[in-house]
Amino acid sequence: MAVSSSTAADGTLSGEYVVGNEGMCPYRLILEHVTSRWGVLVLILLLDRPHRFNELRRAIGRVSEKMLTQTLQTLERDGLVHRDAKPVIPPRVDYSLTGLGREAAGQVRALAAWTEERMEKVQEAREAYDTAKGNGKGR
Repeated sequence: MAVSSSTAADGTLSGEYVVGNEGMCPYRLILEHVTSRWGVLVLILLLDRPHRFNELRRAIGRVSEKMLTQTLQTLERDGLVHRDAKPVIPPRVDYSLTGLGREAAGQVRALAAWTEERMEKVQEAREAYDTAKGNGKGR
């Protein structure tokens, strides 16, 4: 599916985005990688500074070694994360963002900040919805 968009002077995007029932087109795959459960957190953490694997794992919490490894490999393959393996004993591997990764991480961090800023309104909307539906989950 072709995706067309343009960037306005204020930095906002407008245009068509990847929607519909078409298969996993490349745009969707990248969006999925960047906004995945662990991808978001990895990108935001790496915005501050490079991290070693175990630093990332501790900072994220509740992520398995396998999932973090897969996430880092996927983001590296997409050109967003750089893996720097130093030939020392014990081995040292640092992960950092590429230029493209910094761009994506900035966008993800803005979305995370928006979410945090709007949480009260979201909670109010959830409670209103639950009350209207009569399921009382908001109480």
